[in-house]
Amino acid sequence: MIVKSRVFFTPTRGTRGLHVWLPDGYDESDERYPVMYMFDGHNLFYDSDATYGTCWGLREFLSGWEKQMIVVGLECSHKGNSRLIEYCPYDFNNGATHGTGQETIRWMVDELKPMIDSTYRTWPHREATGIGGSSMGGLMALYGVCAENATFSKAACLSTAFGFCYGAMKNMVQNARLDPDTRVYLGWGGREGWNAKGRAIMNNENKAINDIVWKKGAMPYLFRQDDGGHCEADWRRQVPLFMNWLWC
Repeated sequence: MIVKSRVFFTPTRGTRGLHVWLPDGYDESDERYPVMYMFDGHNLFYDSDATYGTCWGLREFLSGWEKQMIVVGLECSHKGNSRLIEYCPYDFNNGATHGTGQETIRWMVDELKPMIDSTYRTWPHREATGIGGSSMGGLMALYGVCAENATFSKAACLSTAFGFCYGAMKNMVQNARLDPDTRVYLGWGGREGWNAKGRAIMNNENKAINDIVWKKGAMPYLFRQDDGGHCEADWRRQVPLFMNWLWC
């Protein structure tokens, strides 16, 4: 069952859509469930909601998965470049554009998660709380699990848009205090990037972050989808891999 609603988004004094997956039989039980928070919620469950007409197929996956959990999909702003601003934790465009991703994560921790925990039967502790996304959402998932490791214990970072602020993100990961049980999935497509140089940069950036997380004593998982591109159809193919690894 998917519950659609709107929630007050304090950083902009506006609202954002929520797409919440509840396990089958949720209303007939008193069980509690772990929660995965994911960015670009409109792209997760239905092709009809997805920006480019293809979703991640999470509804079909979760319906047939042996584990039961709640997935909270946060819809982004659809106005101009607002998504890039709200989903980037640092300034970009050589400092010309102020990224407000840190405020977005704080809102998720301070307001969204408490609301979800009070509305639904969740397991609220960090070991039962994950975060995920693709592209700018992947950037936010990595920032979230590192900056708010007391809240999130696992992250799915697909096709992470490191190009917006790689230096700042790398420094943040290096300085983060990660619990040894932290799991970070880093996946990307071998066909991403404008050219061979761009593809090599993506490989090197993901490998570097993987190595930092490993050296800090946490658990990274590095996956290059050789024939993958930068699109929902290819992220959909990675869903079983990262979900089964993060929530094993």
